[in-house]
Amino acid sequence: MNKFAVVLAGGGGTRFWPLSRKERPKQLLRLGSDDIMLNDTIARFETVIPIQHTYVVTNQSQAELLADMVRPGVPQENILVEPVGRSTAASILYAALTVDQTDPEAILAVFPADHYITDQVQFVTTLELAFRAADSSPRLVTIGIRPVFAATGYGYIRYQETPVYSEGGLVYAVEEFVEKPNLPTATGYLSSHHHLWNSGILMGKVSVIIENFRRYLPRLYRLMSPLRQHLGTSAERSVVDAIYADLPSISIDYGILERSDDVLVVIGDFDWNDVGTWEALGTIFPPDASGNIVQADHIGMGTQNSIIYSTDRLIATIGIDGLIIADTKDALLICPKEQSQAVRALVDRLDAEGRHEFL
Repeated sequence: MNKFAVVLAGGGGTRFWPLSRKERPKQLLRLGSDDIMLNDTIARFETVIPIQHTYVVTNQSQAELLADMVRPGVPQENILVEPVGRSTAASILYAALTVDQTDPEAILAVFPADHYITDQVQFVTTLELAFRAADSSPRLVTIGIRPVFAATGYGYIRYQETPVYSEGGLVYAVEEFVEKPNLPTATGYLSSHHHLWNSGILMGKVSVIIENFRRYLPRLYRLMSPLRQHLGTSAERSVVDAIYADLPSISIDYGILERSDDVLVVIGDFDWNDVGTWEALGTIFPPDASGNIVQADHIGMGTQNSIIYSTDRLIATIGIDGLIIADTKDALLICPKEQSQAVRALVDRLDAEGRHEFL
């Protein structure tokens, strides 16, 4: 079984603003380790997937910096550059078409670049089980995480009770994918014991992945198919630029996974967080005795349950509770923790008002 990986590293990490920016997004930051999150992701699976089989999809504004920072051993030609973001479906098809040139029956695993995972041993065990399931079945295979709280910012997977595969571990058929439910629904999922968080880790034979695009996203497949004859040539970049201008923007979840009735799931029993918002820092940095997560030069009086981050200045607080204070050299964010999901809307407003120097 030949194994390949593609790491999706083109996102802007807008909910992590003002630390995460277009040209240096979350996945190129050091959070919780001595290396950037992208390289932590690659290191996590490189005992299972040869590093020379690792591809990274990014966008034009980040490509140069990413090429300088990516983990040694990843070939520079394996960095696939999109001229504009068209969500995850286009990124995955670009990688699948590229690997298809080498081995259509290889297994291609898709990883987000900015997740925080502990328990390396359990992660590798889960990953190897998912590879075996993908190799023995003409289906897509995803990894789901047992929910530990009623998260409204994650997608969910409902799975069937009886496993369909049990060689070295249990694999289940997926009944449905649900995107970001409201709090009452998420609370019900937590108590049902038949729902998992969608980790965004997906794999399948390259031929199976491409066939799913042909079946469920025919327009995207048709528009990207002419790229095949130019992959690996000097014309690839210009052809990609021309093709992407007309591509629809759609995620793999909406475009394929939510439509398919032929997806398997492996349950990952390891700590996982997508570090999607400032609140997620609590999974990386433990709170102090007052419930504060502090990554700053900070002096506080009567300060509790807050997140305080600064790149260089002293932050002094008095009598605050449940705030996010994120200070960088050119921007300061202050908001209640319960409104951390609204940071993305704030970034959209900056964009709409032409404040591009802060994006």
